Amino acid sequence: MDLDALRYGDFSKLGEAVTDWEQMTKRLADLQKDAENNLKAKADKAKWAGVNATVSREFITRTAAEFADAHTQADSITKILSDTRGELIGYRTQLNDAITRAAQQNLTVVDTGEGTFTVTGNTRPDWASDPSGKTGATDQKAANDLRDEIQGILTKATQSDNSAAKVLRLLVDQAKYGFADASYADRDSAAKAVAAAEKLAKMAKNPADMSLDDIADFNRTMGLYNGDSLFAEQFATRLGPKGTLQFWTDMTSAHAGARGSELDAMKSLQSNLSLTLATASFSDSEAMQDWKKDLVAERNTNFRAANSFSPVGALGSQVISSLMREGQYDTEFLDDYRKTLFKADKGAGESNTDALWVKGYDSLDLVFGDGNGRDPLEGLFEGLSHNPEAATHAFESKSDLDHMLGTTVYTDRGESLGRALEAAVTGVAAGDSASPVPPHSTAQVEIMANIMNAVAQPGGGADLVSKGLGDSFGNMAASYMPEISRAFGSANAEVYLTNSENPDGLEPTDATRFLSAVSLDPAGRAGVIYGESIYTGNLLEAHLSNPSLFDGDREQVLADIGRNAGIIEGIVGHSVADAEVSNAVAGQTEYNNALKTKGDFAKSWVTIGSTFIEVPERLGGAGMGAVVGGMTGAVAGAAIDRLVEGQQLEGAKDEALYGSAKDLYKMRDSVNQQTQWSVEDALERHHVDLPKDGTSDTIRVAVNQGWNDASQLLTDSKERPHG
Repeated sequence: MDLDALRYGDFSKLGEAVTDWEQMTKRLADLQKDAENNLKAKADKAKWAGVNATVSREFITRTAAEFADAHTQADSITKILSDTRGELIGYRTQLNDAITRAAQQNLTVVDTGEGTFTVTGNTRPDWASDPSGKTGATDQKAANDLRDEIQGILTKATQSDNSAAKVLRLLVDQAKYGFADASYADRDSAAKAVAAAEKLAKMAKNPADMSLDDIADFNRTMGLYNGDSLFAEQFATRLGPKGTLQFWTDMTSAHAGARGSELDAMKSLQSNLSLTLATASFSDSEAMQDWKKDLVAERNTNFRAANSFSPVGALGSQVISSLMREGQYDTEFLDDYRKTLFKADKGAGESNTDALWVKGYDSLDLVFGDGNGRDPLEGLFEGLSHNPEAATHAFESKSDLDHMLGTTVYTDRGESLGRALEAAVTGVAAGDSASPVPPHSTAQVEIMANIMNAVAQPGGGADLVSKGLGDSFGNMAASYMPEISRAFGSANAEVYLTNSENPDGLEPTDATRFLSAVSLDPAGRAGVIYGESIYTGNLLEAHLSNPSLFDGDREQVLADIGRNAGIIEGIVGHSVADAEVSNAVAGQTEYNNALKTKGDFAKSWVTIGSTFIEVPERLGGAGMGAVVGGMTGAVAGAAIDRLVEGQQLEGAKDEALYGSAKDLYKMRDSVNQQTQWSVEDALERHHVDLPKDGTSDTIRVAVNQGWNDASQLLTDSKERPHG
């Protein structure tokens, strides 16, 4: 920066820009609030159908998000501009003070252009009378000191000006269309993020030179910035796609067999690197667009570690997928990458897919944790599990879904596939218990129906449950209790409230066989029982607190809900009993442990279960929370607490609730008791006056009827053992 530019620069224009951006930020904050509270909130509660269900809802959701991003970006720009203006004015004040002192010392400061200047002494007559020359030497030192001071001021001003321009350009470039969600409190924080990315990218280009202390420093910095948009984009693009894959290949080779603190450091590094690249994938900068395209193009490249003597390294796809296990990657990027891997995997056939990815790579270990990263589909599935939209895209093709399910017989990818399928059909990312749960879309219900159909197939479909998918299948069944209930429902299907876009999209026989198969997995069975208990509790609370939800008497509502509970848990009970006859059921202890383990996780389903419930259209389609005063979930929560605590059954000596599924009648009594307790909770909570004995009898008869109906459904849908 030229001296005169800083000294005489008119910062009033920059001040006007700051004021304009401040006003813009305030207006965008109002628009963001309006978009979230009105546009998106109403869209979430609306009952969509046809094209609107897929196009309009998505458009509104993305539009609301764009308003939020627009406000965030405007706020960051405002703060960076304001901070930079304040810094430059401060540097101008320092410069003017220095020049004033120069004049007092008979020194002259002159701008000589292109960032240069001179400091010279003014000639005084008395200097000639000093034969020692000390006066001139002292004056030269003062000139040198002043020169250094001014140079320091100009250097800082130049850095402030240049870094502001740089981060503003990078910020705007993050989104090709729309706005970036990067948030910065000032210019300095944005500049530090970019500088940190440049430093780490430089280190990663020479991994052989990185000591354990260097790795620890690298890790700390990346842990601090892995969610920062500018940092992530700059790190990825400066290192490059090939450099990124080579870096991780070298690190896994150099630290193979790590133990103790070294292993902890490598696990943390893999996590931070994955999170950083996930953040970077959302950038729309031209450099990042090229990075993503070129990264996918490296999928078949042989990456050999620098210290390796083997001609066989790691496939690019194996390295890429090993870095997808943490964080949410951009949907479009996941779509592109997934298509290439699915095509290659299907080309090998179900029985040869393990040979395609694993055999020949015996010494490869790209994952510092479970597994070894040789099967790139495992890492991809983990990536999909954190992005429900991309997961839904991945399994919309029944051909792709059937192939991936079929490969679990020959691979170890079952658990990761299960988590991806959960995200696909529920719209909830793995580990996310805080985000609002969207209604099941038509596409999601169709995927769930196809999964049920695959498991329902005679001659091996049920075996999928034992391939690492049982736990996820149980969670999925819990999520789809409204649709499952309607599949088994009588003429009064309207009792089973739901906000699903396709509430009647599941086939009864497939649902029966699916639940029967899942029941034989301890964690799967626990998921079904929790899901049924939660949905029953929510339904009871909704209907008993607001009789207008169903055009009929309360006794009919109670009977339908009780029968449904009996059917669903009856399928579980009869299936377990049938398996006991065939000696093919997991031990009771294993099931009890699964019930306790899933208890805390199931508590997050209470609010999810509440979102399943939707007011009929004749009542305006308002959200159930508003209709029942936000109380939906209390009864379901109490039901879960009873299951977790193993509350004792009345009159059943030393038998906890669901403590023994081996005894068919005791399990039936457990369903009956749990349902009656939920009815009592709902009646008491909402001060509903119904005869206690009559209500209990209605529930008992209905549950028993459903229990018997479940046995007949199983008999009609599959071959059962005798005994």
